[in-house]
Amino acid sequence: MSTPAEPQHWHELPHAPAPGTELCSVHSLTDGNATLLELDTGGGPAKPFRLLLLRSGARVTAFVNRCAHFGVPLAAKQAQLIFKPHTSITCNVHYARYRWADGVCESGECEGESLLPVPLEQDATGLLRIGPPQ
Repeated sequence: MSTPAEPQHWHELPHAPAPGTELCSVHSLTDGNATLLELDTGGGPAKPFRLLLLRSGARVTAFVNRCAHFGVPLAAKQAQLIFKPHTSITCNVHYARYRWADGVCESGECEGESLLPVPLEQDATGLLRIGPPQ
């Protein structure tokens, strides 16, 4: 029996949000902060779709909150999130360190692998939504 292939894109994950799903206002995110979001997209409270939003100035980048090493969340709660503003995010389970700008693992057992990026769209008021798959 073969095991399922690891997802290569965010939209391949169970309960992935649809393009256009509203997330939050860019103005609610602090510059240099990493913010965890949980979306109920059909999996119920026990199986939310977990996102990580990273703000650097006017730019917000989103990744699935899922370590490339074992697929566990980088952190289960905001208070557990390990990061250096504008520099890196670290998995609090395996301590793999990912670059802030592009989500590539630069230290740990998954070196060279990446977090799964999620495209974002921002409207004129600053509202962030999930963008279409790229």
